[in-house]
Amino acid sequence: MQASERRSAGLGLALVSALAFGGSGVAAKPLIEAGLDPLEVVWLRVAGAALVLSPVAWRHRALLTRRPALLAGFALLAVAGVQACYFGAISRIPVGVAMLVEYLGPALLLGWVRFVQRRPVSRAAVIGVVLAAAGLACVVEVWSGLAFDTLGLLLGLGSACCQVGYFVLADHGGEDADGGADPLGVVAFGLLGGAALLTVLARPWAMDWSVLAGSARMNGADVPAVVLLCWVVLVATVAAYVTGVLSVRRLSPQVAGVVACLEAVVATVLAWVLLGEHLSAAQSAGGAMVVLGAFVAQTATPRKAPAQPVARGKGPVTGEVAAGRELSGDAGRA
Repeated sequence: MQASERRSAGLGLALVSALAFGGSGVAAKPLIEAGLDPLEVVWLRVAGAALVLSPVAWRHRALLTRRPALLAGFALLAVAGVQACYFGAISRIPVGVAMLVEYLGPALLLGWVRFVQRRPVSRAAVIGVVLAAAGLACVVEVWSGLAFDTLGLLLGLGSACCQVGYFVLADHGGEDADGGADPLGVVAFGLLGGAALLTVLARPWAMDWSVLAGSARMNGADVPAVVLLCWVVLVATVAAYVTGVLSVRRLSPQVAGVVACLEAVVATVLAWVLLGEHLSAAQSAGGAMVVLGAFVAQTATPRKAPAQPVARGKGPVTGEVAAGRELSGDAGRA
């Protein structure tokens, strides 16, 4: 596939992934309000998706011995961590706010690179971080002593940290002398591992399964709970993860992350239309700043480091090349 065609396909996949992920909270929140615990909804989502993709996992079972660390990290951060924190957040704060807090991920990644790894970042990246932080202050209305539940905001920040891991691990899987780990296999095993972890936490054997036989309220309308669950499993999980990982492989974590910023917009608009969750003018402006800051942070080009040999694999990589990889996920991502 030519470079232009590969990029076009990657952008299309990233857009589909953003739209699919953006609808997860809107479909899940009515299930939580109907009586299910957030962890139970997360378990249903992940376990259902793992069941759908189990044939794919069997086909790529060699990954268990070839890339066990990648699969474990994807299951812990990109599946269980992101979903548990996000669903816990939306049970306490509006969907749009939780999604906007999650999109501090690019800023957190840059903070890790600059202060923990002590590597240089560009001025544009710093501007993106400042914009995102200022926008978050407007979203949570710090001048009124935080307008939302503190635990809900902390869970949103937790999902932001884990979201960083999603993009880095999705990209890191391709770095393999044998051709890399198949993205569909990584997603399938990530969901299986995430389901196993969440089973211990959610204890589905104690869940009130009768909720799924009834209906859930969505902005005054009754919707069959099983329809919402099918949407969460098939569209917001299976389709979202598969297209998201495939897009990162065809683009880069930065570019895919830029397109993924649309997820926050989609989630906020859908929550407004379908759940009746409105944001104030200040919160809307803050949300725009968060998305803009994430965009700037993701598109920022790292500064070049001094050209020094860096040990990597079978041959040296100059400091200049290493600097170019800092924000692409090759240097590691939470």
